[in-house]
Amino acid sequence: AATKLASAEKLMYFCTDQLGLEQDFEQKQMPDGKLPVDGFLLCVDVSRGMNRNFDEQLKFVSNLYNQLAKTKKPVVVVLTKCDEGVERYIRDAHAFALGKKNLQVVETSARSNVNVDLAFSTLVQLVDKSRGKAKIIPYFEALKQQSQQIAAAKDKYEWLVSRIVKSHNEAWPNVCRKMQPAPEYQDYVYLEGTQKAKKLFLQHVQRLKQEHIERRRKMYLALLPQALDALVPELDEIDHLSRAKAEKLLESKPDFLKWFVVLEETPWDATSHVDCVDNERIPFDLLETPAAEQLYEAHLEKLRNERKRAEMRRAFRENLETSPFVTPGKPWEEARSFIMNEDFYLWLDESVYVDIYGKHQKQLIDKAKEDFQELLLEYSELFYELELDAKPSKEKMGVIQEVLGEEQRFKALQKLQAERDALILKHIHFVYHPTKETCPSCAGCVDARVEQLLGSRFVRPAERHHKNPLLPPDSNVDRINLVILGKDGLARELANEIRALCTNDDKYVIEGKMYELSLRPIEGNVRLPVNAFQTPTFQPHGCLCLYNSKESLSYVVESIEKSRESTIGRRDNHLAHLPLTLVLVNKRGGGDGGGETLQSLIQQGQQIASKLQCVFLDPAAAGIGYGRNINEKQISQVLKGLLDSKRNLNLVGSTPGGLKDAPATTAAPADADLRIVMCLMCGDPVSADEVLLPILQAQTCRPAPGGGAGAV
Repeated sequence: AATKLASAEKLMYFCTDQLGLEQDFEQKQMPDGKLPVDGFLLCVDVSRGMNRNFDEQLKFVSNLYNQLAKTKKPVVVVLTKCDEGVERYIRDAHAFALGKKNLQVVETSARSNVNVDLAFSTLVQLVDKSRGKAKIIPYFEALKQQSQQIAAAKDKYEWLVSRIVKSHNEAWPNVCRKMQPAPEYQDYVYLEGTQKAKKLFLQHVQRLKQEHIERRRKMYLALLPQALDALVPELDEIDHLSRAKAEKLLESKPDFLKWFVVLEETPWDATSHVDCVDNERIPFDLLETPAAEQLYEAHLEKLRNERKRAEMRRAFRENLETSPFVTPGKPWEEARSFIMNEDFYLWLDESVYVDIYGKHQKQLIDKAKEDFQELLLEYSELFYELELDAKPSKEKMGVIQEVLGEEQRFKALQKLQAERDALILKHIHFVYHPTKETCPSCAGCVDARVEQLLGSRFVRPAERHHKNPLLPPDSNVDRINLVILGKDGLARELANEIRALCTNDDKYVIEGKMYELSLRPIEGNVRLPVNAFQTPTFQPHGCLCLYNSKESLSYVVESIEKSRESTIGRRDNHLAHLPLTLVLVNKRGGGDGGGETLQSLIQQGQQIASKLQCVFLDPAAAGIGYGRNINEKQISQVLKGLLDSKRNLNLVGSTPGGLKDAPATTAAPADADLRIVMCLMCGDPVSADEVLLPILQAQTCRPAPGGGAGAV
């Protein structure tokens, strides 16, 4: 049946907030006359109201319910404003409903949008019995479920915003249009509304902006120490300046605008400079921030510490120069306790002092060697009575050391006895074989310097075009590169024995002359790079092949053949002509292991030597030399053979290769227009450059045809 309403043509209100603001809401009027009504929602406000007695209100509700019950229509009691509800009011309302037959109560909150839909669906189920019965959930349980639903929807919406919005310059209208089709946006707006969705968007944009500003700030602060190092690298400039004066000093620097930018508006992070990603210059007002002030103070402290460390280094050097305990060759461990104090350890690591000490030691040693060389020249009569091969006996060396022993310049090298002995041997060889190679002045040798000057001024045609391919790249006759080939430790042990015969700096004396000896023992597969005869830093001059059994002899043969095969077809195939020496070494313990076996190994070795076209040395006699390997005489024999091979290659290299194409006649050397006889002492302060360069720079100066290395 239809029910007549007494509020026809009046506006429909949903809450009291609309009073006075009707124009801001959709306006609907109550219908006129009668209209059908299927059920009633009986709303009861359970919040604490001003000047309102809940008991009186409940009586009114009871009377109203009695009137509604007469219509025989379904009624649902709806408790409103449960978010502000009074527990007693809610309890009394439930007690009222329990006194009625089948009267259901739904706890709601329109503000929190809790159970509002449930109230209507409960009434619909009472009207239409065919629908499933709705489960009535208490307010707080429903509020909890809704909060979880909103939180999940919020997480999904924030994920959507973070995926779409990557820049802090994005605007809401554009982003909103992009997100409208997405279910994450629709679900959240349905639960929380558009305003809250916009609020979350703005929070995300603000977070992006702060992150962008922080990245720029970190970049500027990372650049600031470099700017300070470039503009004010000296402590004296800024040590006693105030911050304001220091900033004025920075502005006065020529490169100031290379590092900084002065903005019209400040602070920098509130201006458009934030988005100028191409401009990496530091905003000058950033210096006013605490972080920049700390970096400036750190720059000052760094300069002060550097000055102090420099003072410590200088004091340490002075200490070294004045200390009587620092002598040439004295190890750091022995000198440390005499020259170090607590202040040194406070400012620098020990490694720094060790480095300074090492450089100082080098200067001391060089000076001591130079003084000792002068001493040897002063006592030149000591070296006149030696044999022609310039090999002093032990007795003669004893006499030399006894005569020189009282000299302070001799004692200065007390901790470098091996080097002192090497200097004596080198001096002896120089006395009997005075060449630029044996000159004590080394790089200061006048003969060597004259050749360098002429070589840099003139390049002779034969030198320009001719090079002997048989010579290894490193053909310096003062250096011997020797490969030692042997199996089962033979090569390594012999290398150690040869090194024991050398000086401390790997020098070996042959015929009274010192040579730099470099050994490469090989005991594995020569096709592997680690066992190759030749490397980028090692060019062999010869190979010493060792064997003491059939197996080790087979290894030598296979290795030589593999090495020669690897150079076939290459330009630098000097390995194919590498001088070889095959040696049968003693068995362990010095025994020969049976004469028949020894003779068999000798015969096999001689056959292999003939096949390889190399030298074969008789085995070392038992008990002679160094344990079970070859003796010193045989080592010297091998090295002399290598030197002869190198000299022959050098002679071949110096022979012009195109003699058959030369002219039939060769012009005789032209008579010199001017002959200069020059006498300079090696190591003299007046260098050969000062004497020769004015002559060599003359336009009429040219190399003499057919002349020697020193003829122009």
